[in-house]
Amino acid sequence: MSWLALIDKTRTLFRLDGLARYGNKPGADLVALRKPMPTGSLVIETRVSPYDKPQMLLGYAPQARRGIRLSLQAVPGGGVVLVLNRGTETFHTAVNLDTGGRADVIRITYSWDLNQSRGRLSVESPGTFRVAVKDLVDPVALSPQDMCEFVHDELSRVLSPDVIYTALSDRVEPIGPMPTMTTDTPVMTADGYRPVGTLQRGDLVQTAEGEMVPVLNSIKRTVPAAGQFTPIRLRAPFFGLQNPIVVSPTQRLVIGGSRVEYTFGSEYVLVPAGHLLHGTAAKPVKSDPLVTYCQLILPDHEALLVAGTYLESLDLGRIRRRKDVLRASLLGQFMRVDLPEHSQTAYPVLREFEALTLAAQRAA
Repeated sequence: MSWLALIDKTRTLFRLDGLARYGNKPGADLVALRKPMPTGSLVIETRVSPYDKPQMLLGYAPQARRGIRLSLQAVPGGGVVLVLNRGTETFHTAVNLDTGGRADVIRITYSWDLNQSRGRLSVESPGTFRVAVKDLVDPVALSPQDMCEFVHDELSRVLSPDVIYTALSDRVEPIGPMPTMTTDTPVMTADGYRPVGTLQRGDLVQTAEGEMVPVLNSIKRTVPAAGQFTPIRLRAPFFGLQNPIVVSPTQRLVIGGSRVEYTFGSEYVLVPAGHLLHGTAAKPVKSDPLVTYCQLILPDHEALLVAGTYLESLDLGRIRRRKDVLRASLLGQFMRVDLPEHSQTAYPVLREFEALTLAAQRAA
């Protein structure tokens, strides 16, 4: 089932049999509703407060003395503190992420696996390699009823205005590098354009240099369609697109040309799709509660020919050197020796107003 609940600025959703079935008639299973989940994850995406003081991000204290009591606070310096109470059982943990003052949004993931008596708390800056992970022993699990009550009992919950979304899954959700293209995104291969979701190990894809390079592997993940996972439609003919495509906000376009080199002093620049939302080149997509993204792992970090423009392939950086993050990521399914190290890009990443200006210039 995976995702059971989602709260964002416009939706408060809960389904015991999964949000993928949202809109269908729900089934009822009161025993399953009350039972703590053997595995699960609570995921919160929030803006970083500019104030140098602790901030309550999420809290829940039901008026009846039953169920879970939960508190999640952000503290100055990039840290978060989590406290869970169930009956006489109390669980307290904290982790600190050094953002260097460069993070606008962070994603917090609390996961547990009761069968292994293990869990983890992580904080990361989406779209970057800045991530902090703390392994936990004997974590407290949430039940579907805990989240159902949190979703619907507004009087008993605290949710900071800075929180972008909160979601509950019945799985241990991965952290680290994420896929960013919807599965039907057309990628140029040796056989012409093919949906990225159909590409497999050994298929050849075309890069910005006109070379054909082999796909080493691909990753795919279904996530809440919210925050840094909100699907964005990039509109044709902006940036040379032949057809509109749908990507996540952290997917970066690789844009070159004489005007780019003259304006920014670089052969290419990187444009995060999310930076284009306040112009005419991109629009958010009204979607179901969940969206599935895919990405390709190549021998090096490349620019792929996609629907007439160029998009970044998955950037692994040196993640295989961080065994804790690698093990907790989508890449943990692969042998460590089979994962390449990617060179750091030398191309500048445009700020939002620069990206919008470039889009307007190229449309003129």
